[in-house]
Amino acid sequence: MKKALSTFIFANIIIIANAQSPLPASKNQLNIGLGLSGWGIPVYIGIDHSVSRDITLGGELSFRSYKENYRNYDYNHHITGISVNGNYHFNRLLTIPQNFDFYAGLNLGFYIWSSPSDYNGSHTSGLDLNAQIGGRYYFSKNAGINLEFGGGNAFSGGKFGLSFKL
Repeated sequence: MKKALSTFIFANIIIIANAQSPLPASKNQLNIGLGLSGWGIPVYIGIDHSVSRDITLGGELSFRSYKENYRNYDYNHHITGISVNGNYHFNRLLTIPQNFDFYAGLNLGFYIWSSPSDYNGSHTSGLDLNAQIGGRYYFSKNAGINLEFGGGNAFSGGKFGLSFKL
């Protein structure tokens, strides 16, 4: 019994030690795609930098426009977002294969609402702190698809797109 338990523990240590991060330390990744939101369909571009095997820091720029009927008038709005994020990648912890990436983290963003001067609604620019959870599947060595969900920010419905290792 002790021998079987020792073998099991040793095998798991080897698996954990050999599990590789999808983005090695000091490497960058470009992300582009579309978001889901109650305020139009945002497009985004961002970059992540791996500060360690399990942690990335990144920045993102997003833009969307939408039409709103407010008090029987149609108004066109534009929203530009600038945000930073930090994510913990669970691949080594959960022994996930290298072509998958599962992560969660926080983002801090500033959103600039541009509305017509005669608009009297409640949309204003502001700062947001939120959380996200997401995953990627790499269909080649340097390219993959991503899907991310967040709460309460400009991408509250989520976002999906492509990721490219640089």
